[in-house]
Amino acid sequence: MEPEQTRRQRLYRVSAIVLKRRDQGEADRLLTVLTRERGKLTLLAKGVRRSASRKAGHIEPFTHVDLLIARGKSLDLVTQAETVAAHRMLREDLWRSSWAYYVVELADAFTVEDDPQALLFDLVAETLERLNQGAEPALCVRYYELHLLGLVGYQPQLFRCVACNELLRPEVNFLSIERGGALCPKHGANHPQTIALPLPVLKVLRFLQTRPWSEVTALQISPPTAGQVESVLARYIVYHLEHTLRSPAFLERLRGQLANQGSGRAATGQPG
Repeated sequence: MEPEQTRRQRLYRVSAIVLKRRDQGEADRLLTVLTRERGKLTLLAKGVRRSASRKAGHIEPFTHVDLLIARGKSLDLVTQAETVAAHRMLREDLWRSSWAYYVVELADAFTVEDDPQALLFDLVAETLERLNQGAEPALCVRYYELHLLGLVGYQPQLFRCVACNELLRPEVNFLSIERGGALCPKHGANHPQTIALPLPVLKVLRFLQTRPWSEVTALQISPPTAGQVESVLARYIVYHLEHTLRSPAFLERLRGQLANQGSGRAATGQPG
């Protein structure tokens, strides 16, 4: 029999968010989770696809869960799971589920295994909770994108020109994705690789980047400006990831379907 001390050394607990899962064998699942204590992990949940499994309901996508993990030879094993926050609305409402998939896909894309980032974990957990509680999805996710970029080392400079370091004036400025920030008209205009930043767009980006969520919730953005902010951030993110993500394309298709139904969600990102 294995000594008690040795058994305890093989076990560890983590607070985790389920980013994705895939079937393994006849009854198992591989989980990718983001943990507060150990960063991103790939875990094996044995037998969870069987109807009698007690763990299955605790390891659904978007779930915030406490896990007891046993060290394995190749993959660590989930031995116990207890839900902290189920986020049921994110699985039951297709519109919010689509935004949640983007949140976790982005977190997965910007993290590597075994690299703890407690602040990033907290940001993902808070964003999923806000979406689940009914926050306006587009605003919530734009805030998430900018703060995630800051935490992973790609925060765009939005207050000074990255070429001359002069404070940006209240006029049309430009964004250089390659240089990681805004350019004044002198250095950004007529450059084929820059993106125009109209003053309303720059103001929104700055506000989202620097203000707490409690202030952001009151922000009112016109549909054209919201669309430009989304486009700028999407291009900035894809550039730094060096690949596209799957969930934005699905979100766009869903948005188009909702627009055709006259739901009003297309332009504003609102759930109707």
